[in-house]
Amino acid sequence: MDLDDYAAQDGLGLARLIADGEVSAEEVTRAAMAAIAAVDPALGAVVETYDDAVGNAAAGRLGEGPFRGVPFLIKDVGQHFAGRRSESASRLARGLVVEKDSNFATLVRASGVNLVGRSNTPEFSMALCAENLLHGNTTTPWKPGHSTSGSSGGAAAAVAAGLVPLAHGSDMGGSIRGPAAWCGTIGLYPSRGRVSSGPALGEAGWGMTQAFVQSRTIRDTAAMLDCLGRPMPGDPFVVWRPEDSWSRQLQLPRPRLNIAFSDRPLMDAPVDPEVAAAVEATARLLADMGHHVEEAAPGIDMAQMDRLCLDIWYRGFDVTLDALAARMGRSVGPDTVEKATLKFYHFARERSAEAMLAALADLNVPRRVMGCFFARHDLWLTPTAAQVSQPWGSFGMNLDLEPLDFLVHEQRPAQFMVPYNITGQPAISLPLAMHTNGLPIGLQLGARHGEEHLLLQVGAALEEAMPWQDRIPDIHVFHRTRRG
Repeated sequence: MDLDDYAAQDGLGLARLIADGEVSAEEVTRAAMAAIAAVDPALGAVVETYDDAVGNAAAGRLGEGPFRGVPFLIKDVGQHFAGRRSESASRLARGLVVEKDSNFATLVRASGVNLVGRSNTPEFSMALCAENLLHGNTTTPWKPGHSTSGSSGGAAAAVAAGLVPLAHGSDMGGSIRGPAAWCGTIGLYPSRGRVSSGPALGEAGWGMTQAFVQSRTIRDTAAMLDCLGRPMPGDPFVVWRPEDSWSRQLQLPRPRLNIAFSDRPLMDAPVDPEVAAAVEATARLLADMGHHVEEAAPGIDMAQMDRLCLDIWYRGFDVTLDALAARMGRSVGPDTVEKATLKFYHFARERSAEAMLAALADLNVPRRVMGCFFARHDLWLTPTAAQVSQPWGSFGMNLDLEPLDFLVHEQRPAQFMVPYNITGQPAISLPLAMHTNGLPIGLQLGARHGEEHLLLQVGAALEEAMPWQDRIPDIHVFHRTRRG
């Protein structure tokens, strides 16, 4: 299969070619491997390719779902895919092999995708980049030496550069949506509980983490939600879903919605004027489409939320690292973890269970503030990230910052994302604009819990009205002869 033909297709497009017999799953897999070999040296998104990927495709050892034969990258974090390494981009976990499939892995395999490799992330997926001392740095394909955001940065960069049409991501504080914004892809954060985190774990990130994918088209996003948004045995609750599939929702008449928009910062950190202008232009377009659009925002106290999240996200982090160190026969220290990681390790040792429980209770206040806001509005349009991509070294776990300073530093670009992790509401980043400096601008739409269908319907309308498929970054399969 020609690499230009390969990179021009989204996931469903490749699956259709395979199903129609125009190309084999083996040929598509070989094309993915060739694309990675040609382009990734300039990108740094893929930390491992799988020797058995071509053989699995040739032997038909793939699921029967709508993405049968489509190349797929898994993120280097989490205990998901049995027999695969998952090192969390940390020297402490170098060589760690997953023992059992998670529910997420079971659903991913059933979708039909072919696992071809592993994508880069910051150490323990805790920063707005995909830069680490174990694997090195990943660049956004739009500007070499600039951050992908994080933590699903390798995934977003690989999708944006045409290496694969879909890739695994996870999001506890913007880690799917931020990379989508800085790499020019689509990043959906599903409703809390939509994608199972079992069977070995409860709600990941104390309910704030959801696993999903990076993609290039709304139809791929909807079809993958059909595959992954399925209740699994023993899940603590089942999230409401439309009677029709999410893919079918794209074909239904689009409702007239009440949409709020805001480009005003939620903390003492500016929004780039061109990002703000993109929000306002999109709001005008949505009004022209017939929606009721008004400027409004909930009264969110980001400083309070940062303090509360410190007591929640990092409670037990020391226990986790100690258990990992024992499993790997290593010790936690400057030779095995990065500077900020080590500070969070010692910080976690000082956190009490009482402080964590109090913080979990206190987070109900911003949840209810957001709930009252969404009682009046169907969607909220904002920037995804307050600024566009920053140079390497701006973020990462090797920064020498104390935990609260580190979190505030990270929240300046990510301020519009974390409220949805706290409430559990779905949100999507769409690559709707470009900055004059050549970097992509992502805009975020959030909805009420369980209403991903509204995000997908409006996303499809914006994909038609403000198409992004013809925008090709500097590092891409199409430019493979000019990599550098």
